Amino acid sequence: MSAKIVMVASGKGGTGKSTLSVLLGSRLAAAGSKVLLIELDSGLRSVDIISGVYGKTVYDIADVLSGRCEGAKAVVESPLYPHLSVISAPYEWGGTVQPEALKKLLEKMSPFFDWVLVDTAAGLGAPFKAALSVSETVLLVLTPDPVTLRDGHIAADEAFAAGAKQVRLVLNRVGPGSFGGAVRDLDECIDTVGAQLIAVVPESSQLQVCAAKGQALPADTLAFRAVDNLARRLLGQRVPLAVWG
Repeated sequence: MSAKIVMVASGKGGTGKSTLSVLLGSRLAAAGSKVLLIELDSGLRSVDIISGVYGKTVYDIADVLSGRCEGAKAVVESPLYPHLSVISAPYEWGGTVQPEALKKLLEKMSPFFDWVLVDTAAGLGAPFKAALSVSETVLLVLTPDPVTLRDGHIAADEAFAAGAKQVRLVLNRVGPGSFGGAVRDLDECIDTVGAQLIAVVPESSQLQVCAAKGQALPADTLAFRAVDNLARRLLGQRVPLAVWG
């Protein structure tokens, strides 16, 4: 495989994982990389809307993994973000994601891309385990609340136990009221999860609106800058963890 494989996961739903996956893919693509984003969150499909490919998808990841079509037929280029391509999840799927099938797909597709992002379903089920079996890096997208951080710790332990080379914490939806109450500070988040922090993404109502409407996030927003920094850190550049003001 020539592409770098990164899985984007969370212990529980509602952390903004899929939105961040699309935006991260867009920033890696903007840096000159060819990026493929694979969505495994069957039944809760959202990447097609966020990336602007809604209505353009003929085949999905279930069609590919079950052998109904070749992977290339399910790839759709994002009209919002040049050089970002997407394989969407199905609206419904009675099957499960098998690690061997996902591995075969990546063996065929990765020579054509620099990065493959695998957006898993929330929790530690079959999509998580399948993605973990093929990924070099695990990004845990969590919000600063006790339940999410506890679930993130469990997910991090699973990733480390499976031999993941890198497990990194992306703290998402951080706002002025995030700390000082149930969660004391950033250090408590890091200590609870047990993974190195790689990005802090501020709460952004504009990001949520753009994701829901399938629109590109403006470059002058703090959330955009934070995810751009995350992409640059993955590319080996030395940039700040957080952006404020």
